[in-house]
Amino acid sequence: MTAQPGPTGEPRSIGQLVSDLSEQTSRLVRAELDLAKAEITAKAQKLGIGAGLLAAAGVLALYVLATAITTAILGLSTVLAPWLAALIVTLVLLLVTAVLAFVGIRLVKRGSPPTPERAIENVQEDLEAVKAGWNA
Repeated sequence: MTAQPGPTGEPRSIGQLVSDLSEQTSRLVRAELDLAKAEITAKAQKLGIGAGLLAAAGVLALYVLATAITTAILGLSTVLAPWLAALIVTLVLLLVTAVLAFVGIRLVKRGSPPTPERAIENVQEDLEAVKAGWNA
């Protein structure tokens, strides 16, 4: 095996070659880490902008909801007294709110506590299989 010539034209030792390999590997790893950081930073910026836009959309959606409620009240007030139209819309909104809260509470109770039951069962089965194999 012949050694590669160095910058001065002299053959380099295996120690120098290993040292160069170590240095180049280190530089490659640093470059890959820098690339990963740059990619993560770019994605985080896009994620932040997207989250900000979603928050703005949520705020505007609340205004749209208020406008829709007002429109419903004004529409009903053409055939009913305005106070009665407002009362009817309020009661409908109260009913919808109660149903959403009831369903939400049921789902929260069903999901609490958040334990991975199937994963725990699988681990217990695995342990039993290992014990059975160990005792065999």
